[in-house]
Amino acid sequence: MAEFKLPDVGEGLTEAEIVTWKVKEGDTVVINQVLVEIETAKSLVELPSPFAGVVQRLMVPEGETIPVGTPIIAIGDSSTTEPVEPVEPVEPVEPTVTPQTESDPYLAMAEQAGAAGAADSSAEPHDSAGIDLSNPAASGSGEGESLVGRMKADRGATRRARKPAAAIQTQAAFESTGDTAPIDLDEQDESDGPAVPATAAAPVATGNVRVLAKPPVRRLAKDLGVDLSSVVGTGPNGAVTRDDVQAAHGDSGVEASGPPRRPVAQGEREWREPIKGVRKMMGQAMVRSAFSAPHVTEWVTIDATRTMEFVERLKARREFRDVRVSPLLVLARAVMLAMRRTPEINSWWDDAAQEVVHKSYVNLGIAAATPRGLVVPNVKDAEQLSLLELAGALNDLVEIARSGRTQPAEMSGGTFTITNVGVFGVDSGTPIINPGESAILAFGAIKKQPWVVNDEIVVRQVTTLALSFDHRHIDGEKGSRFLADVAGILEDPASALLY
Repeated sequence: MAEFKLPDVGEGLTEAEIVTWKVKEGDTVVINQVLVEIETAKSLVELPSPFAGVVQRLMVPEGETIPVGTPIIAIGDSSTTEPVEPVEPVEPVEPTVTPQTESDPYLAMAEQAGAAGAADSSAEPHDSAGIDLSNPAASGSGEGESLVGRMKADRGATRRARKPAAAIQTQAAFESTGDTAPIDLDEQDESDGPAVPATAAAPVATGNVRVLAKPPVRRLAKDLGVDLSSVVGTGPNGAVTRDDVQAAHGDSGVEASGPPRRPVAQGEREWREPIKGVRKMMGQAMVRSAFSAPHVTEWVTIDATRTMEFVERLKARREFRDVRVSPLLVLARAVMLAMRRTPEINSWWDDAAQEVVHKSYVNLGIAAATPRGLVVPNVKDAEQLSLLELAGALNDLVEIARSGRTQPAEMSGGTFTITNVGVFGVDSGTPIINPGESAILAFGAIKKQPWVVNDEIVVRQVTTLALSFDHRHIDGEKGSRFLADVAGILEDPASALLY
C-alpha cells in the first residue's frame, strides 16, 4: 500500500485545504486520474494519482487545511503489494487552476501535475511506497520525482499516440469554426455574435462515439453531472456547446465554478466565512499595492459614438465574423498604440533593487471577478497582435476565465491591466494597480447621454475612463498624455493611423 502525501509543488506551498475528493474508498484508480481538488494560497489545483490501484483510505476529510507532507490518501492492490510502474496514458489529465490576483511564477507546478508520468521501458522499477512526494529530492533516484513519476531527464523519450487521419480532419474543421458562450467580462454592447474557442477542442472518447466539446464545456458537463455522449450538439460539426449542456441539465444559467454559497438558517442574522485561499491572497496583494505605490487617478469623459459605429462595421466584415467584437477590443488596441508615445506606463518600479524596469513587451491583463476572488489573466505580447488576432486572444481569455480554470501561465507576468467595470453599469472608479505593474485603466459603462456637438445638444454614446498610475516614476504629464491618447482614439478610431 502506498501513501500519497500532500506535495510541495515548487513555489513555497506550506499548506492547502482539501476541497473535494474525486474518488471514494474502494474505487479503482489509474495513473493520472484526478484524486482530489485542493485550494492553496495560490490557486485551486486538481492532483492526479501517481499510483494505480484501489483506494484503501481517504486520510483527510473535505474542508480541512493540512501542512505539506501530510498523507492524504492510501492506495493499494488487493492482489499484490508490488508497486505499479507508471505508464504513459493516452489522454493525460492536465491540472486546472484558478489563479490569483498577484502575478507569480507558478507554471512549474502545473507542468509537473499535468505531465505524463511515463518512464522509459528500460527504466528500473522503483518502490512507490518509498516515494515522498512532498520531498522529491529524498527519492531513491537522487534526481527527484515529479508528481506523477520520474522527471523528464530521467524517464527518457516518450511519444504521443498517433491520431487517425479522419479524427485529425474532424478536429481541424472544428477548430477552424468554434462556438462559445462569452461572458460579460469584455462586453458592453448587447448584440450577439459567434466567438472563437478558448482552446482547441478535443474529441471526448465515449465508447465508440467521439463527442466534440471544448475543455470549458467538458468541465461544465462534469460539474453538472451531464453525460456528454447523451447530449445532442448544436454547434459546428455537431459540437456540444454550453447551452446544450445546460439544457440537458435542465437550466440555462447555472455557473459551475466557484464554491457553493452557505445556506442561511432561518432567523440567522449573520454568519462568518474564513478568509483563505484565493481571496486571502487577493486581499494581501491589494493592501500591499495600495500602501506601497502612491496611486494617482485621472478621469476623462468622452464621446464614444464613433467607436460604437466602428465596432458595428467590424462585425460586418468577413474576417471578423468568427470572433466576438466589443468596445473593449478597440480600447485594448488604443492602449497598445498610446504606449508607443508613453512607454513609461508599461514600466515597473522595483523597490527592492531601486530600479525602474522598462519593458519592450506588453502583457495585457483583463481583471475578472470570479466566485473565488479577483484574477487577472493576460494576453502575452499583445502589442505584436493585429486587431483580428487581439480579438481572438481576448475571446480566448474570456472563455477560459468563465470556466474558472485559468492556467497560471496565463495570469503571470502582466504589465498593464484593464478593468471593465462598465459591464456592471458603473460609470468608472479608482482602480488599484495590480502588483508588479505601474498602471491600470478602468473602462466605464457606455451610455446614451446629452452631448454638445457644434454648439448643439445631441444624444451621444458617452463613457468615462479612469487611469491609476504609480506616481513614483510616472509623473502627471506622462499619465495625462497617455490617457488623452487613449481617449482620442476612442473618440475617433481613424486617428489610430497617426500612431
